[in-house]
Amino acid sequence: MNAARAGRRLAAAYGPSAVLLALLVAAWEAWVRVFDTRTYILPAPSRIWDGFWGTKELLPEHIRTTLAEAVLGLAFGAGAGVAIAVLVAGVPLVRRVLMPLLVVSQTIPMVVLAPLLIVWFGFGMTPKVVVVALWGFFPVAVATADGLMHADREMVGLVRSMGANRLQVLRHIAVPAALPAFFSGLKIAAAYAVGGAVVGEWIGASSGLGLYITRAQTSFRVDRVFVAVVLIALLSMLLFAAVHVLARLATPWMYVKTEEETT
Repeated sequence: MNAARAGRRLAAAYGPSAVLLALLVAAWEAWVRVFDTRTYILPAPSRIWDGFWGTKELLPEHIRTTLAEAVLGLAFGAGAGVAIAVLVAGVPLVRRVLMPLLVVSQTIPMVVLAPLLIVWFGFGMTPKVVVVALWGFFPVAVATADGLMHADREMVGLVRSMGANRLQVLRHIAVPAALPAFFSGLKIAAAYAVGGAVVGEWIGASSGLGLYITRAQTSFRVDRVFVAVVLIALLSMLLFAAVHVLARLATPWMYVKTEEETT
C-alpha cells in the first residue's frame, strides 16, 4: 500500500515533466529529419545516442573525475560558507565589512579566474575544486547567515535567561533554526557544482567532461558535445537529489506537513 502510494506521488510529481521531455525529444528528432539539418549544426537525439554508445568506454573515467571535483568543491564551499555565515551573523562589524565584499566577489566571471587558478595550482584537481568551492560558497553563506539571524528571538531570550552562553545558544537554537536555510543554499550550490567543475576543466585538465567537450569541439562532433551536456545535467540532478535526501534526514520536521498534505 505504501509502495503504491509512493508510486502515485512520484508519478504526480514528475510525470508531467517526463511527458513534456519525451514530447520535446520527439519534436526535436522530427525537426532534424524533416528539415534535413546538418549534424554539425544540430544532431538528432538518435545521433546523440549513437555518439554516447561510441564513446561509452571513455565516459566513466571522465564522469568520475568531474563528479569527484564537484563533490569535493561543494564540500569545501559549504564549509567555508558556514564559517563565514557564523561570523556574519554573530559579529555585526564583520557583517558590515564582509557582506559587500561577498557580493562584489560574485560579479567576477569564473571564466576569468579559472586560468589564474591553473597558474597558481597547476593542472591537477585542485584548481577545479577551488572553482567549484568559489561558485558554491556564496549561496550557502548568504542563506545560512539569514537563517542564523532569523532564529526565534523569544527562544533565544529564554535560553539566555536560563544561563546559556553564546555557544550554547548557537548550538541549541540558532543552528537548528538555520538548517532549512542552509540546505536551501546547498541545493543551489549543488546545482552549479558540476558546471563549475566543467568550466575549470575547459581551461586545462587531463580528464573530465570539460576535456571531453573540448576534444569533441575540436573534431566537430557536436553529437558528443550534447552527450556531455546530458551527462552534466544528470550529474547535477544527482547531486541535487543527494542534498535533498540529506535535508530530509537532517530536518525531518520540515517535511511532515508536506507528506500529510499529499496523502
